[in-house]
Amino acid sequence: MTAALYPGTFDPITLGHVDIAERAAVLFERVVVGVYDTPAKTLMFSTEERVDLARGALAHVPNVEVLPYHGLTVDFAARCGAAAIVRGLRAVSDFEVEMQMAHQSRAIRSDVDYVCLMTKLEYSFLSATLMKEVARLGADVDKLVPENVARALAARFASAPQPDAVPRFLNA
Repeated sequence: MTAALYPGTFDPITLGHVDIAERAAVLFERVVVGVYDTPAKTLMFSTEERVDLARGALAHVPNVEVLPYHGLTVDFAARCGAAAIVRGLRAVSDFEVEMQMAHQSRAIRSDVDYVCLMTKLEYSFLSATLMKEVARLGADVDKLVPENVARALAARFASAPQPDAVPRFLNA
């Protein structure tokens, strides 16, 4: 059985992530979506919440499993029996970063390869960081994230102060 690992922070999972996972599930018999638990960045959702959101978003894909992990991604891929690490590319800048990570990973474990999938045009601008900022400022994110994630974001920001529709300096 050919397996692949699709790793990420998924804070939270977006429709761009879902698209990459669905397409990887067509190419591989088994796809593990690995939710990295200790990234070097500030997270909005806990590891458990991110895993739950990803599981809800991908429940319709039978050969996808969502698991948390820590440590080196390439080592987790080997523990999962993955022959490849799947990554999504939005722009040339993503390619540069992914190429460096692929070379580093292959230096550590030559038995795990990299497969990069280009995002669909409609998701080429989408990042979880940008989407969270847009949601925090009160914009509709229903076309950017799965329904369960939209609900989680709405709940997270429900008690946050809402921004003014027009900057105060324009009202003078």
